Amino acid sequence: MSATDDIAPTRRPFDDILFATAQNDVPARARAGHLVSRIGRKRLRYALFPAGGRPRRGTVVILQGRNECIEKYYETIGDLSRRGLGTAIMDWRGQGGSERLIRDREKGHVGSYGDYVADLDQFFEEIVLPDCVGPFYVLAHSMGGLIALLAAPRLVNRVRRMVLSTPLLVFQGLPLSMPALFGMSTLLCAVGLGSTYLGGGPRARSTSLFAGNKLTSDYARFTRNGGIYLRHPELALGGPTAAWIRASCAAAAAVAEPEHRARIQVPTLILAAGCDEVVSTPAIEAFAVGIKAGSVLTIDGARHELLQEADPYREQFMAAFDAFVPGTGDL
Repeated sequence: MSATDDIAPTRRPFDDILFATAQNDVPARARAGHLVSRIGRKRLRYALFPAGGRPRRGTVVILQGRNECIEKYYETIGDLSRRGLGTAIMDWRGQGGSERLIRDREKGHVGSYGDYVADLDQFFEEIVLPDCVGPFYVLAHSMGGLIALLAAPRLVNRVRRMVLSTPLLVFQGLPLSMPALFGMSTLLCAVGLGSTYLGGGPRARSTSLFAGNKLTSDYARFTRNGGIYLRHPELALGGPTAAWIRASCAAAAAVAEPEHRARIQVPTLILAAGCDEVVSTPAIEAFAVGIKAGSVLTIDGARHELLQEADPYREQFMAAFDAFVPGTGDL
């Protein structure tokens, strides 16, 4: 037995790895499993979904936002399938069905976005490239969009195009700037408080109220997504830790550096939400101007989670996706 045999990824029908809830069935012919990360040997849950439409046009690698899970993207996976696109998706370390990083499993925690980038690289090497149909595209949301931008120099020979939904570049509505927030979170980490909550707290034990939510104006999708975590609370997180905030600020600063932006050569479409109260839309628009291979479209009136939004907004997102990803615009 080789030294790596014990960390080989498992591949099998979804069994009890993926979950269905009311009005949120597991897409057809799913395969799911776990791979063990090279950093910290954490079990990371992933799933593969083949294309249903023909001709086959490739595979979309979905990169989730913070406190998201595979189940939340079943509807989008179905949309992609009808376009002839398969899907590969992984729960980030520390969230969803992947192994947590600290004892309190409700805390959203990571030490560095470099760990996320390394996990994505391993996902491509061990799962996506050997098991999925090319060409490959990235569809990323919020935190996943920041990870995609950070990983972009590594993705240039793997990914044909990237579509980023409301990427996390600057937090919206906070009293502190990103540098000040970085300084505060760094101080907390330095005195041993990196695993304490910084922004939010433990997960609510009851259903969140639709009124006043910052994520979507669509009641049905909001209720469906909330039902996933009510039925399977083990997939959910509470607020982020100081270490996660520090890592997010550091990653946002890194991708904003002119040297890094010049290395983003994968053609990239960034979609912003006109009424985003989670991340800064002006920061997204300004960032996109500085990417030679990038363009930006702002969907007026939409809230943060464009793929979970009401149909008038979500359809604009999918129309932009179809126009940007080769071969899907004729649907």
